[in-house]
Amino acid sequence: MTTLKSKLQDDLNAAIKERDELRSSTLRLTLAAITKEEVAGKEKRELSDEDVLKVITREAKKRREAAEAFAQGGRTEQAEREKAEGEVLAQYLPKQLSDDELNAIVAQAVEEAKAAGAEGPRAMGAVMKIVNPKVAGQAEGGRVAAAVKKMLAGG
Repeated sequence: MTTLKSKLQDDLNAAIKERDELRSSTLRLTLAAITKEEVAGKEKRELSDEDVLKVITREAKKRREAAEAFAQGGRTEQAEREKAEGEVLAQYLPKQLSDDELNAIVAQAVEEAKAAGAEGPRAMGAVMKIVNPKVAGQAEGGRVAAAVKKMLAGG
């Protein structure tokens, strides 16, 4: 078992012992998603820590989107629950980049792309290829894409 997955399992056991319903249900759902990912496809496989991190990131994004949807629908109680679950998952994710840090990385990538001959809005793909490995797990794709568009538009 990977170290991150075993940490989730240990934290789940601790949450159950402490009767922390929110934490235990969130971790249970996350571990179920990890198991589902392991058995998806033709062969069962063990996920690496990196793959487990991707599953946790995806689960956290689901919680964020659900919280927004509940809030827009006027269901504040469910929105709060989803936000709380997202906060539990955030503890297992790497620290997110600030806007300044993200913009600095994007600016550097834009310079690299220009040096390679990519110019203007059509350089988006080239810049994203440079940026994505550098910010993996530390910034959501939508935030990265918005920063890249803004930088390429000359803003």
